[in-house]
Amino acid sequence: MTTKTISNYGTTASAPMPQYLSKKNQQPQTHTSLLPEILFITSYPPRECGIATYSQDLIKALHNKFNHSFQISICALETAKERHIYSEKIKYILNTDFVESFGKLANSINESSSISLVMLQHEFGFFDKKEGDLKRFMNALTKPVALVFHTVLPRPNDKLKVQVQEIVATAASVVVMTRSAADLLTADYGVPPAKITVIAHGTHLVAHGDKTLLKEKYALSKKTVLSTFGLLSSGKNIETTLDALPAIILKNPNIIFLIIGKTHPSVVAEEGEKYRKMLAEKVHDLQLKAHVKFINSFLPLPELLEYLQLTDVYLFTSKDPNQAVSGTFSYAMSCGCAIVSTPIPHALELLGNDSGAIIGFEKPQQLALTVNKLLANDDWRERITSNSLHTIVPTAWENSALAHVRLFEKVGFTSLLLRYRMPPINLNHFKKLTTAFGMIQFSIINQPDILSGYTLDDNARALVAMCQHYELTNDDEDLQYIELYLKFIKYCLQPNGNFLNYVDKNGAFTAQNNETNLEDSNGRAIWALGFLVSKGNILPPALVAVAELVLQKALVRVSAMHSTRAMAFVIKGLYYSNLFRPNTKNTAIITEFADRLVQMFRHEADKDWIWFEGYLTYANSILPEALLCAWLDTGQNVYQKIAKTSFDFLLTKTFNKTNLHVISNKGWSHRGKEDGEKVVGGEQPIDVAYSILALSKFYEVFQTQEYSQKMVIAFNWFLGNNHLHQIMYNPCTGGCYDGLESDYFNLNQGAESTVSYLMACLTMIKN
Repeated sequence: MTTKTISNYGTTASAPMPQYLSKKNQQPQTHTSLLPEILFITSYPPRECGIATYSQDLIKALHNKFNHSFQISICALETAKERHIYSEKIKYILNTDFVESFGKLANSINESSSISLVMLQHEFGFFDKKEGDLKRFMNALTKPVALVFHTVLPRPNDKLKVQVQEIVATAASVVVMTRSAADLLTADYGVPPAKITVIAHGTHLVAHGDKTLLKEKYALSKKTVLSTFGLLSSGKNIETTLDALPAIILKNPNIIFLIIGKTHPSVVAEEGEKYRKMLAEKVHDLQLKAHVKFINSFLPLPELLEYLQLTDVYLFTSKDPNQAVSGTFSYAMSCGCAIVSTPIPHALELLGNDSGAIIGFEKPQQLALTVNKLLANDDWRERITSNSLHTIVPTAWENSALAHVRLFEKVGFTSLLLRYRMPPINLNHFKKLTTAFGMIQFSIINQPDILSGYTLDDNARALVAMCQHYELTNDDEDLQYIELYLKFIKYCLQPNGNFLNYVDKNGAFTAQNNETNLEDSNGRAIWALGFLVSKGNILPPALVAVAELVLQKALVRVSAMHSTRAMAFVIKGLYYSNLFRPNTKNTAIITEFADRLVQMFRHEADKDWIWFEGYLTYANSILPEALLCAWLDTGQNVYQKIAKTSFDFLLTKTFNKTNLHVISNKGWSHRGKEDGEKVVGGEQPIDVAYSILALSKFYEVFQTQEYSQKMVIAFNWFLGNNHLHQIMYNPCTGGCYDGLESDYFNLNQGAESTVSYLMACLTMIKN
């Protein structure tokens, strides 16, 4: 399958090319044999263990996030008793029961011209009584090794300490998943902090479904659901929950406790189903049969995530204080569960700040008390859910992939050419935000907040985006949305020719319209109307006629506008309208507003500050873009000259070779105060989208490769090429996060950010 590559000539990945992507955009294929290769040494499915699943998820994330950047190969860990047939391509197998297997693998790796880095997933159980073989293997390797510790044991005896120190000494880098594990390596094993990288256990982004419907699907309606999951062993200590259940049921008679997961294969090999039988007997003895359900299966991921989403309280009762990390409650957190956990290091690190509840080891009375308090306090449970989501979403597998790529660059790939994969278009959240009246303004996480009402701004941008989408896909369903957003714009038009912006959930205009300058909103509406008209050759004539009528009514008093950005939006809208049906009155308004922008530029610009105003705030790129449109419409060369010089100046303020830095809304950037350009955070997706739209127009006119390259850099901001190295687009929901701050991003996926991403994505595909 052909792919579209989003390259950053220093950072990026690729994706299946949409069928509507034109051939001119197809990139030459990179020969995979020339790409550096990363070899993962790990257990791997169908082997049923947490590290096998972890490795499969990580490798999948790396493939999904990056392509034509590096190769990934797998060496599966096996034993004489546990061998598997793999559905995925396996390059090597290391049978840890045979000494010679270690030596043969080391020779193969050393002789490979393509392998550039080895990632060894380490768990003490994998190499029990094979520590010497592992040490000799690592000493024999001539390729750099990144050693991933899934467990770090505190207070090691001298033998264990030396064993760990010896294998760490042969590694180029050591990876752990928690800060506490990193501290243990330094304090108890003497590993230099500079050698340690913390990369959190990845988790899956979840488009949260309706809990009531999910309970109906699994025949759990009207049940209060407690659950736990994972491969069963005595270390899970599920009997603590069973002992607590009578006290929980006393106050919550509709309780059902789901024990999800089959017995760990290694446990079955050693003792059969002894542990599960003990749990079943305990259920019988405590008369809990009506309240406990065993789901004795290694569930497929989609089904597991649904069970977790319908869970009211998730219980993690491990009795091992040295268990460094658990992927199980990471998954539960991502599904929005309120979590009660014993104090393993991972839980202490993630569940602080009211993101969960911690109980002692083997304390059933404490467990019962905590669960009952949670179930009796909806506000507390919802607060925990919200806090846990804000904690866990940054650890999404997509972000784990980004962190691993940074590790690759640190360890062995100093000149790694990365190409980000462009995600397939996903309109789910865009459409979820849209009611029969219009597009809702805000979301709480990815749930539309109808109480926030509607705005003309959002519906105008949504109209532009849907016209873009229809132009690329000819999807007839788009026409319903185009008509809906057009009706909303018409609804906001007042008899005097001005638009109102703010509409409540019931369709009433709010008092905020009297408290806010609405010129920019009016300009955006005119831009959207003109953009629709420009598609007159493909859209139904009736829609175009309505847009033209509303546009002409909105122009009656347009000359009274003086907002810089409002005038720029008007120029853009009338330029687009004239593409379909030239109109001298439109051109006269374009000239009037363009002349005003020229006058502003001449008043403010000097040799060091080539701009229209004495500051850079929001939506800066639409000013030079508007002048470029004015030149295209009128042919007046002064517009073209100022458009290009001002735009090139702006690019020096917002781009370096490999990154976009959005002007921060924490203080903007003022002439003579360059510190404002260095403010971190306060970056909005809409500014990235406007930059891409402007770059696209300038590239269309001037065919300068710099503009094309900067489009890619700007789009990669959404995909993780930003100062936090975190994705801003949620591929699971199709939404875009609302803002990038200094040390976190806003998880809410409102209309402005979601539509901005879609406009940017569609512009990239078209170009």
